[in-house]
Amino acid sequence: MTTKSTDLVDHYARGLLAIAEAEGVAERVEDELYRFAQALEGNDELREALGERQLPVERRLGVVDELLGGTADPQTVAAVAHVIQSGRGRMLIDIIDAFTRLAASQRDRAVAEVRTAVELTDDQRDRLRSALAHATGRDVELKVVIDDEVVGGVLATVGDTVIDGTVARQLARVRSQLAGA
Repeated sequence: MTTKSTDLVDHYARGLLAIAEAEGVAERVEDELYRFAQALEGNDELREALGERQLPVERRLGVVDELLGGTADPQTVAAVAHVIQSGRGRMLIDIIDAFTRLAASQRDRAVAEVRTAVELTDDQRDRLRSALAHATGRDVELKVVIDDEVVGGVLATVGDTVIDGTVARQLARVRSQLAGA
């Protein structure tokens, strides 16, 4: 991404976060936007449709309303709609990522994207959050993604740091040790 694009993404993220904070729904909007971005990342056709300027804006907004309307906070729907109406649909995932980072930073927390094969229990979340907080020296906010590629274990990303505790990684380590023995 160019510096100009990064500046634009940050500008949108700051503006959307300021509005959500003013409305008192920043944490809910952050969570809903994050889950929406995950859905977009997993669906190329949807992501392209929302960013396609050849499709009428009303049609793209209809898709957003169909996906989010009725379940998401109105501010979440308004945030996504604003980005699309402004012709920045192709930047939506980047804007949401920046929104999430800014929101966590303002709460003096690090964001950890955690990929697992199954949903984590509350106890597992607490233990993982504690371990990651110890490793990073900051409070950690977990964003859990159920990932079919993860057979077992956890793949956690905090900023530029990747902690791979997946079964596949552990098996690769054992294979490597056996090959060297």
